[in-house]
This record gives sequence, C-alpha cells and structure tokens, in this order.
Amino acid sequence: MKELLKLYIDSYRGLSRPAWLLALVMLVNRTGAMVLPFLGIYMTQALHFSISEVGVVLACFGLGAVTGSWLGGWLTDRFGNFWVQTISLLASVPLFMAAPLFTSVKGLAAVIYILSVVTESFRPANSVSVARYARPENITRAFSLNRMAINLGFSIGPALGGFLASISYHWIFYGNALGAFIASLVFIAFFAKRKGNTRPKPTAGKGDKPSSRPLSPYRDWTFLLFSLFCCIYAICFFQLLSTLPLFYQQGHALNEKQVGIILGFSGFVVVVFEMLLVHIAERRLSYASSIFIGTALCAVSFALLPIPTGYWILYASIFLLSISEILAMPFMASVAVQRASKQTQGAYMGLNALAFSAAHVFSPFLGTRIADHYGFNVLWWGTAAVLMCVAWGLYLVVRKL
Repeated sequence: MKELLKLYIDSYRGLSRPAWLLALVMLVNRTGAMVLPFLGIYMTQALHFSISEVGVVLACFGLGAVTGSWLGGWLTDRFGNFWVQTISLLASVPLFMAAPLFTSVKGLAAVIYILSVVTESFRPANSVSVARYARPENITRAFSLNRMAINLGFSIGPALGGFLASISYHWIFYGNALGAFIASLVFIAFFAKRKGNTRPKPTAGKGDKPSSRPLSPYRDWTFLLFSLFCCIYAICFFQLLSTLPLFYQQGHALNEKQVGIILGFSGFVVVVFEMLLVHIAERRLSYASSIFIGTALCAVSFALLPIPTGYWILYASIFLLSISEILAMPFMASVAVQRASKQTQGAYMGLNALAFSAAHVFSPFLGTRIADHYGFNVLWWGTAAVLMCVAWGLYLVVRKL
C-alpha cells in the first residue's frame, strides 16, 4: 500500500505550473459540457427525431469537428495557441445559447455543424499549449493531467446535465454556454501575458536538417496509417457519446438522471486512476504496448454489453472503457508530439485531433444505423471484433514510429 501511495504521489511530481493552470481551464470548460452526452436523447425525446435522423445530426457534429480540427491546427501554427483557444471559447457562447431555437433536422444539423467547428478548433491549440508548457520528460503525464481535468469535468457535467435535462432540455445548452464563458475568463486571466503563448520562431526539429523544410504530417505515410487506426479506435470508442446513451435508455429503460450517473462514473474512474496508471505505464510499458492494451480493453468493454445480467454489467463495461481511454489516448497524443518538429506541432496535433474528430462523423452515423437495422447486440459484437484488429494494427505501426 505504501509503495502504491508513493507511485500515486510521484505521478504528480515534476509537472509545471502552466500545465496545472491549463488543466484548471479544461476542468471549468468540461464541467459545463452537457450538450453532447444528451444530444441524442434530446432529439428523440424532445424533438421526436427518429434514430436515423439523430445519426444525421450527430454526423454533422463530426463533420464540424473534422473542419475545426484542421482549421485549429492551421490557425495555431500561424497565430499562436492563445488566440485560437480564446476565440474558440468566446465564440461558442452565443452558439450554445441559440441552438435550442432550431428544432428541425436541417436547422439543428446546421447549427450543430457550426458549433462543432468553433469548439473543436480549440483542441489542437490546447494540445500545442500542453506540449510547449510541459517538460520533455513529463509530456505524456502533462497530457494525462489535462485529460484528467477533462474527465473530472465530464464526471460532473453529465450528472448536472441529467438534473437540468429533467427540468428542461434547453438548460443543458445554457449550462454549456455558461461553462465556456467562465473557462474563457479563467484562460485569459492566466495566459494572456504568459511567455510562450505566441508561436515560436521556426527551429529545426529533431532529425531535421537546419535548411530542410519540415515534413508535413500529410506526407508522413507511417503517421497517416497511425492516424487511420486512431480514427477507427475513436469511431468505436465514441459510441459512448451517441448510441451508448440510447442503449441505456431503450435497452435498460434508464432515465436521464441514471444515464448521467453512469457517464459521470466514467469520468470519475479516469480522474482516480489516470495519473497513476499512466505513470506506471511510462515506467514499465512501451507506447506500443500501452496503446495495444488500452485498445484491447475497449473491445472487451463492448463485448460485455450484450450479456443480460442487469445494471452491474453496464458499470463493469464503462469501467473497462475508462481504463481503455487512460492507457490509449494520452500515448496516442505523445506519439504525435514526438513525431513533429516545433514548427509543425500545430499540423501534427491538428491531424491527430482530425483523426478523432472524423470519428464523430462515422461513429453516430454507422452506430445508429446498425442499431436501427440489426439491433444493439450486433453493434456491440461487431465493435469488439473491429477493435481487436485495430489493437494489433496500432501495436505494429507504433513500433515503427
């Protein structure tokens, strides 16, 4: 027990003050993130959309995320991560406030697309901030700290969102707007004058010749293959935000509060275990091994869902899904950072974010249609089989990287 406690304390040592401040901003922002976990339920219950129509709107969120990830990376390399993050947070506030006014499939799809472009442009800029403020030897743990803050917010946000949704679904949009506004104020207060907010002058990256042009991630074929596997992993994982809440409601008759508690439990697991497990994985596992184990656990989590044994199987599944996230995602981000030179960090992190954002297009679109035509059990077994193949693909590619 003492050794475990020592490991837990050591996992937080050496992290810079800016890394902690970035984590605080993410905590505030994600505590207000209530819309996406309940968007599918909102459309079926309040707007009476079919499951297929829900898939169309959620796919538009994914298309916006793809656009926003590319745009955020491009803008970050040109104007700096500070301005991209600030504008993204502030511009999202009126969009969240206006979203409940759109009640048709086309209207809601359009506003969700625009909202997604704005909010997802934040991700590559924020990743560059984490990479630049972290000490090189602690970069994976810095990403983990940031993700821990995201998940702590995610454990609070859905639970609070479930309570607000039981009063009125409009309140989840207003709550998200308030969270983004407070996060923008905190971010500006901490980072407006902090050194490192502007883009540094181009310098040769590791392995680059001083006079050579940095390799674009879109010409880095090994990294492109890695990003493809990350995208497929994310397509499966992001069932958490689309078909999984619908399965909880339709397959197990859970109400909004109960769905919020399960999703909140996922964030709680990540908050408790992420820094410790990442610290252990850094010491004992390679990037390839950690990502392989994380992806395989994701497969097991979905394979458990068809087992008809009551509510406890839902918590066992979400627990394994959370551990999968801990072991896979921070190391995927670290692979992107290590592969990039300083002047292409925005592009590489943008492509890494693009891989996950593209999953927001395909995950709800494919998931809702498979569930609608073949049932949820076919969806879960198929997802598990795909993830096992992806686990081996990622292991082989990361070893080459």
